[in-house]
Amino acid sequence: MNTGLTVLVPCFNEGPQVEVAHAELTAALAEIGDLEILFVDDGSTDDSLDRIRRLAEADPRVSYVAFTRNFGIDAVMAAGFRYAGRPWTVQCDADLQVPPEEIWTLLAKAGEGYDVVFGRRRGRRDPLVRKAGSAGLHWAARRVFRIDMPRGASTFRLVRTGVARTITELRLPWFIPAVPLVGARYAAVPVTHRPRTAGRSRLRLARLAGHSFELFFGFSVRPLNAVYAAAALGGLLAPLLAVAALLGYGLPLVAAAQLLLAGLTLASVALVGRYLHRLLRDSGRMPTYWIKDSNLTVRPEDTLSGGLPCLPPPVRTGERITS
Repeated sequence: MNTGLTVLVPCFNEGPQVEVAHAELTAALAEIGDLEILFVDDGSTDDSLDRIRRLAEADPRVSYVAFTRNFGIDAVMAAGFRYAGRPWTVQCDADLQVPPEEIWTLLAKAGEGYDVVFGRRRGRRDPLVRKAGSAGLHWAARRVFRIDMPRGASTFRLVRTGVARTITELRLPWFIPAVPLVGARYAAVPVTHRPRTAGRSRLRLARLAGHSFELFFGFSVRPLNAVYAAAALGGLLAPLLAVAALLGYGLPLVAAAQLLLAGLTLASVALVGRYLHRLLRDSGRMPTYWIKDSNLTVRPEDTLSGGLPCLPPPVRTGERITS
């Protein structure tokens, strides 16, 4: 496939790995004439952003966007796909657990007519807890919540940039199940996966649990159906319990059943509230990130000053934006 390519590299406190990623990517993709390497700095507190700036000054293929604070990987993807300047975008983590040479594997498969190509990590070299958690999440999504999750999908993926922007602008909580939801043509191909040699994973059990809830509530109505079933059961049992209590039969059992019903009621209210919270959040106009620095022309609404009428919008001045 002979076309322009943006390599989206999420960064958070990567340090020297910034230069390592740049060197390996440029070496592996030297044959691509129209190449952009887009670093998205997610509020790093080390010298990652300074390193990225120096690379951008030395290599015109390097672009960057830097957030005001840490917003998370979903915000990184949204900004990365929004500001990617080439027809195709490949997401490649700075730790390079998937060798950059595997990008050619994705490109070859995309040449068959696919909009999205996922790298299926062969012999995944991650801790057992992370592998088990990921496998359990995908199993629950497909079997329990009936969510169409592409098998073998991972964050190492090549996407037609226009398709990626469509998905991120829908503000869906997960990218992977959104691919079949919008009707994009997708495939998965095996890629090499090597042990981590730099940095550490940002995905902890608590974050994995949070992502799971976002996935289940964002793409499935089965939890709501469970609430409806619990409400129907409560409607049937409540009159019977009331009659039994009035007649003085089985009071301990009645009290236990009443406590159970109260617990189900609270859980149901919390679950419905979770859906309402999501609807209200996604219907709002607040962006998912704020940009403080970039060598690209940044939209005013993506910066803090862009939302204040008393301040002029950011303008491009050479390599950085200023207010």
